[in-house]
Amino acid sequence: MLNIFKNLTNLISGKKGQTMQYEIQINKNIEIFDIDKVARQASGAVLMRQGKSVILATVAREEKPVEEDFLPLTVQYIEKAYAAGKIPGGYVKRETKPTDAETLTARIIDRSLRPLFPKGYAYPTQIVVIVLSVDSQTDLQVMSLNAASVALYLSDIPIKAPVCGVRIGRIDDNFILNPSNEELKKSTLDLYVSGVKDELLMIEMRALPSDEFAMIKTDRTPIPENQIMNELSEDETLEALSIAQKAILEGSGIYEKTFIKHKKNNPIELKDEIEYPEIFTFLENNFYNDIKQAINQMAKSERASELNKIAKEIMKLEIAKEWDEESILNTLNKVKRTIVRSQILNEGKRADGRGLKEVRPISIETNILPNAHGSCLFTRGQTQALVVATLGGDNDAQMIDLLNEKNPISERFMVNYNFPGFSVGEASPIKAPSRRELGHGNLGKRALYPSVPQDYPYVIRLVSEILESNGSSSMATVCGGSLALRAAGVPSLDLIAGVAMGLIFENDQFAVLTDIMGLEDHDGDMDFKVAGNKNGITALQMDIKLGGIDQEKLKIALYQAKEGRLHILDIMEKAAKEIVVNEEILPKIELFSIEPSKIVDIIGQGGKTIKEIIEKFNVSIDLDRDKGEVKISGCDNEQIMAAKNYIINITTSHKSHKKSFKEKKISDFEIGQEFEGVVKKITQFGAFVELKDDIDGLIHHSKIKHLNIKEQDILRVKVSEIKNGKISVDLCE
Repeated sequence: MLNIFKNLTNLISGKKGQTMQYEIQINKNIEIFDIDKVARQASGAVLMRQGKSVILATVAREEKPVEEDFLPLTVQYIEKAYAAGKIPGGYVKRETKPTDAETLTARIIDRSLRPLFPKGYAYPTQIVVIVLSVDSQTDLQVMSLNAASVALYLSDIPIKAPVCGVRIGRIDDNFILNPSNEELKKSTLDLYVSGVKDELLMIEMRALPSDEFAMIKTDRTPIPENQIMNELSEDETLEALSIAQKAILEGSGIYEKTFIKHKKNNPIELKDEIEYPEIFTFLENNFYNDIKQAINQMAKSERASELNKIAKEIMKLEIAKEWDEESILNTLNKVKRTIVRSQILNEGKRADGRGLKEVRPISIETNILPNAHGSCLFTRGQTQALVVATLGGDNDAQMIDLLNEKNPISERFMVNYNFPGFSVGEASPIKAPSRRELGHGNLGKRALYPSVPQDYPYVIRLVSEILESNGSSSMATVCGGSLALRAAGVPSLDLIAGVAMGLIFENDQFAVLTDIMGLEDHDGDMDFKVAGNKNGITALQMDIKLGGIDQEKLKIALYQAKEGRLHILDIMEKAAKEIVVNEEILPKIELFSIEPSKIVDIIGQGGKTIKEIIEKFNVSIDLDRDKGEVKISGCDNEQIMAAKNYIINITTSHKSHKKSFKEKKISDFEIGQEFEGVVKKITQFGAFVELKDDIDGLIHHSKIKHLNIKEQDILRVKVSEIKNGKISVDLCE
C-alpha cells in the first residue's frame, strides 16, 4: 500500500513540541494519527481516527522499577457509550465495570504488546485505550491494537518496532484482508493476527458457520439439513497466516518509518537476566540434583512448593546470610528454567519423562451428574475438567449490548470457564471471573460453536469447572465440552478436541512440545492452542513470550498439533459411543405455526391467557408474531402436548357475538387513515394504540424499538394493514 503520511500543520506549540498529524493508507484502511495533541503528560499518546471512529491510546510508566522479577504491565480497553450516541443502560447511567467484550479486547492488546518489552524491564506500566467515537463498520479490535502500538512506540520504553494487527476473513473461499463488520458477518473465517515486521506474535482464529450470526441474533434463519462445518485445514490456515504476515510486515514497516523520528530517547535501566550470578553459580554447583527432583514434583502440579522448600533450606546456611529469600527463590526459578529447557533441547526429555510428541494419559466419564442435562469428566494427566451442559428456551439466551450494534443481540451458545484455587492446591477465595477465565471460556466457545447445528432450537450453556490443573485446562474444556454436548443429546456435527503446544528455542535449536504441562508453559517461549475435528481447525490461539515466530516453525507446530488432536479424538470417539443420554430430564420442545393474527388470542388481555397456560401446564412459551410460530418447551412431553392442544383450541374456536360486532366496527377503517391515540399496552411484539370506538391498532416493535415509548403516551399513527379482523398501524412521519 502507498504510504501518504504528511505533516499537515503546526497546530499547537507547547513544551512537549508541535502537534503533528499523519494520514496513512495501510492494509485497505485510511488511518489518521495526531501526535502531541492530547494526553501530553503521558509517556506516549496518540489520537487515531479511521472513518468516523476515534480512539485515544496512552502509555504511562512509573519512574521506579519493582523489585520482583516480572513485567508489571496493565492494559485497559474502555468503550464509552457516547461514542455510539448511547446512554448506558441500567440503573447507574455511567460506564462501570468492563464488559466481557472489553475485557477480551484488552487481553488481545496485552498479548500482542507484552512480547515487545525487553528482558529486565520492570517499571509499572499502564496502557489505556479509550473508544471516543465509533461507526458500525470499524473493526475496533484491529484499530485499538494499532493505536496502542503506536503510542507505545512513541514512548521512551525501548521497543524495537511497532506492532501491527490485521484480520483475515473468508467469503466464497476467498481470503479477505481487514473485512468490514458487515463482510465479517458473511465470512466463514475470523482470523486475528498481530506481529512485528516479519514475525508473528499473537493469533486468534475461529471458524464460522455459513450463516455467521445464526445463533446470536434474534431471528435465527434455518439452514439446510446438509450443513457442514467450515473448519480450516492446516494448509489453508498457513495460507491465511501468510496473507496476514505480509500485511503485518508492510504495516509495521510503515508505522516505524512514519513515527521513528518522534520516538522519545530516554535511556532506561534494565535488570540483568541473572541478577545474582553468585547465587546462580552456588545453586548450580550445590543444589542441581535437588532442583531436578523439584522439577519432577512440579511435573505433577502447577505449584512451586518444592522450590520454596529448597529456598528455606538455603536460608539456613552460613553462606546465605547476605542473601534474602526472595533473591534466592528468583534465582532458583532461573536455574530451574535452564534445566527444563536444556533437557528438552539437548536430551529430548521432558520433566515427566514423556517424549516431545506424547500426550498424557486420558480418562473420560460422561453423565456422572444424574440431574444435569449432560456432563463429562475429562482428565488428561494432572488436568481435570468437569464440563456440564444445560439446555434452555429462548428466554434463557444472554442479551449482549455491543457498542457498534444498534440493538442488543441474543447469544444462544455460552461457555463459562471457572478456575478455583483448589485446582492448583491454593486456598484462595472464589471471586468474579478473571480475565484469564473469560479468555479461556471464549476460546472454548469459539472452538465448539461451529459443531452445533445452526437450527438447533435450544439455548445451550456449557460450564467448565476446573477441578485440577497442570497445563492446558482450556483444551480440556474443549474436549469435555464436546462430549458434554453429546451427553445432553445435542446432535453436534462432529467431535472437537483441543491440544496445547509449546515451543522452546535457543539460538539455532528449537523443539515443539505436544500437550504441555504448567511447567513447560511457564518456562517455554510459546503457548499454542489448537482445536478442531479430524478434518481441520475450528479455533486457534497463539501467544509468543519473547520475539516472534516464523512460518516454518509454525507449520511444524500445526502439523504436530494435528497428530495430538487425532490421538485425542480417537479416545473421545470411543467414549462417545458409550454415552447414555438421560432423556427423562432433558427439556422437550414442540414447534408449530398458527395464523399470525391469532397470536394476540394466546396472549390475552394484559398477558392473562398466556400466563394461565404457563402455570397450568408448567411450560415455557415463546411466540413469533411475524411468522405465527409458537414454541412450547418443558420437561414433561404430555404437558407440552396438552398445552399445544389448548392453544390450538383457543385459536380455532368460533368468535363470540362481541367479536363479530367488533369486526363490523373494523370494517369502518381504511388504509391510510390517521389517528392520534393513547398507548394502551406495551408487549414483546409491539404497542397497542387506541384508535376509535374501543378499537386498537398494533404498531410492531421493529418500528418503535429505537423509541422509549410507554403506556399512556400519545402517538400520531396511520392505518397500514387490515387483516383477519386486526389493524396494524405505523407512526406518522
